[in-house]
Amino acid sequence: MFAPMEPAEQSPRVRVGQSADGTFVYDLDRSPELLPAVRGRDLEAAWVAAREAALSDRWGAPRCFRFARSDGSVTDLALADRDARCWAGAVDRLAGIGTCYGLSILLRLLALVALLAEAPWTVAMVRLRRDGAELHPLLLRAAAQASLTDDARFDAEAIRIRLGPLAPLAVLNPPAPAARLAGAPP
Repeated sequence: MFAPMEPAEQSPRVRVGQSADGTFVYDLDRSPELLPAVRGRDLEAAWVAAREAALSDRWGAPRCFRFARSDGSVTDLALADRDARCWAGAVDRLAGIGTCYGLSILLRLLALVALLAEAPWTVAMVRLRRDGAELHPLLLRAAAQASLTDDARFDAEAIRIRLGPLAPLAVLNPPAPAARLAGAPP
């Protein structure tokens, strides 16, 4: 399912430690927007692994990330939320978030979840089921290739542009028919 990473993707630039309270600490020499694009199938595998981990109640340890910028400033990101910790643990087991590639998969997964929550146009590209959500392959591919922002999120409009003219045709979850007004002719 998950293809082995190329040696160039196993960057030594991610330093991983663990604090006395069990929090994993990741220190990177780059900002989120400089992390590599990932393969769509790897992001999809992370989506599935995260869902399976949540269904199995594998919540995981807290994780903190520090991204260094070329100007000397830093961006800190803490995953204390139970769901985010669960998903981080799943991606770590799948791809190893101690590498730039594995960390890029995790941040894209988290950014995709935020995008789904914040961008109303994404609802047409998701099919909700009892056992989870199915994402349209075009959305997964766009999220795998789009750049992250400096705060490890997606620019919703950039994703929408990346989807291109096929986006309106890529409907997994068609809208419900409009409700008829009482007494109105059919």
